[in-house]
Amino acid sequence: MVGMDRNLSADAVSVEEAGQKQQQQQQHQDQQNDGELLQSFGYKQEMSKNISTISNFAIAFGCCSILSGLTPMWGDAMMSGGSMAVIWGWIIVSIFTMGVGLSLAEICSAYPVTGGLYIWTSQLAPPKYVPLACFVTGYCNWLGLTVAITSADLSLAQFLGSVITMQYPDYTISKYWEFGLFLVIVFIHGAINSASVRYNGFFNQTSLYWHLIGTLLLVIVALVLTPNKPSAAWVFTYFENDTGFSNNGYAFLIGLLQCQYTLSGYDSAAQMSDETVDAARNAPKGIIYAIGTAALFGLLFLLSVNFCVQDFQRQIVESTLSLPMTQVFMDGVGNKWTVVFCTIIMGAMFFSGSALTLGSSRMVYAFARDGATPFSEYFSKINKVTKTPVWAVWGNVTFAAVVGILYIINDTAYSAIVSVNTIASSAAYFIPIFLRLTVSRKKFQRGPFHLGPFSFVIGWCSCLWILFTFILFVCPTEYPVTPDNMNYASVIFCFVIFVSVGYYFAFARKWFKGPNKSMEPDEFMDEGFAAHKQQEQLDKYQVHQVEHIEERH
Repeated sequence: MVGMDRNLSADAVSVEEAGQKQQQQQQHQDQQNDGELLQSFGYKQEMSKNISTISNFAIAFGCCSILSGLTPMWGDAMMSGGSMAVIWGWIIVSIFTMGVGLSLAEICSAYPVTGGLYIWTSQLAPPKYVPLACFVTGYCNWLGLTVAITSADLSLAQFLGSVITMQYPDYTISKYWEFGLFLVIVFIHGAINSASVRYNGFFNQTSLYWHLIGTLLLVIVALVLTPNKPSAAWVFTYFENDTGFSNNGYAFLIGLLQCQYTLSGYDSAAQMSDETVDAARNAPKGIIYAIGTAALFGLLFLLSVNFCVQDFQRQIVESTLSLPMTQVFMDGVGNKWTVVFCTIIMGAMFFSGSALTLGSSRMVYAFARDGATPFSEYFSKINKVTKTPVWAVWGNVTFAAVVGILYIINDTAYSAIVSVNTIASSAAYFIPIFLRLTVSRKKFQRGPFHLGPFSFVIGWCSCLWILFTFILFVCPTEYPVTPDNMNYASVIFCFVIFVSVGYYFAFARKWFKGPNKSMEPDEFMDEGFAAHKQQEQLDKYQVHQVEHIEERH
């Protein structure tokens, strides 16, 4: 019996070792095929593939952080349509955003390469227009991600200001103090993202658990301790229009801005493709999981906060704090728990800003390695020690800091910055989805993840939603419209696009032909690829992914 037990134990160990060996071989094969796909686009594998599914998801989820996105604009949204606009607006935006995310995930699965939307456009646009289409998509994507850094870090600076004011009522925190705090935060995010991606993976996983556990703690404590809660009817149906516009429908739509702003930036999952293991499967998962989790936890968070409102006029309309949500917490759970809540929210904001810095730096790196940006020779460099694009990180950090100056100039600058982030991201999402549905509807070859017969229905609904929100978020948010409260989002957006397109026609069109090859010398890369060779490699990769799925089932 002892001998039999030993034999059984030895067999179990052998099976386990065989399973581990098979798993390692499969991971090696996946990385090899990822490398082949990257080579088919003329790129070499310069960054380490250390990012898992959970890390990829954590980065994307951090970019569409509910605590970072919903808290700064919650008061504005409540005055734009009351509790009804906040709750039902979130549900509506979540549904349509999931549609956009599914459409992008399908394209991502077919072309899992860092650069995301920009790379996808190069494969979907008519050959004649590839350079210009890539240029516009890339700069829209870059603007959306980089301005998001500004908005996230400004939110954190505002919240810090509210906490200081709450603890020291006699001390006034001016916009200049908040801007100074913002610059310090941006600098710290630049330093963090200059480090090795291995540490960034751990940092972003910590961010994920911080968001989920922190949100649940906040929801439970707030609902348990807050007295005099409003009724469910008030939370789901109360409407108030303090925008100055007589049209209540328009006021309700303005309230959607905080929702759509929060649920953006999830394409960062695609920006990490070069560093993600089995990116054709894991990057699309990162996009979908990020939107779904943010939608669910965001609804729980908004419901809990709205159930804690005791006096709408005093706590929101007439609040002396820069963020009315802080006043709601103070009145509901007291000073000590409010400090805990604010710490949770500020931690989430900090993690979000870091994730956005990470995702945007990869986008600039991918864009620069094709010569699409000024100073491409620097932005496309990978640091030999950290294996990260340090120049790209600090280029984005610098731009985010410059955009932040608007905050101390204009009364509605923060809303404009948020609007720029939203409309720029929307434009970048629209282009590849629209091309997939039109000029590339027959030649598009699906990857491991696809929507099957629902691809076109979901895609067209996504395009219509993007166009609707794009138009909506360049409109004024207050009436009467004055130079001080005008929504300057369209001015900022048009200026950047005009400059980028002007740069293309004046200079870049002479050398920029779309995705080409890595800037670093490489014997294999320098041989070049014919168009048919690139398609052959892509076909081979996609066939392997489909066969791999069939084997698993």
